Amino acid sequence: MVDCVFCKIAADKIPAKVVYRSDGVIAIEDLNPQAPTHLLVMPVEHFDSLFQLVCDQRADTVVQQLFEVASQLGQKHGSGGYRLVVNTGHEGGQTVGHLHIHVLAGRAMSWPPG
Repeated sequence: MVDCVFCKIAADKIPAKVVYRSDGVIAIEDLNPQAPTHLLVMPVEHFDSLFQLVCDQRADTVVQQLFEVASQLGQKHGSGGYRLVVNTGHEGGQTVGHLHIHVLAGRAMSWPPG
């Protein structure tokens, strides 16, 4: 997508602190961290949201890749656990229109989250 900041990051047109990259998935450090470790794991291919992805025939493969990477990064950076968050839609708190998973670690998480 032309104006998508995460697509530009995936295409190396905007710099970011990349912590993981494969053909299908990229993970970066969040610019506004909400925990000592706050990473964003996203597909390289543009999907507006989780809702859009589940309507795609490749959903199972993409979801599996995203959650495998997010879980591995959570294990690596979380000493006592980690939280994965997927915001979908405006009311769900999604601020960038490109599917991504937040990986939060390095501190105790409270409930409810917000």
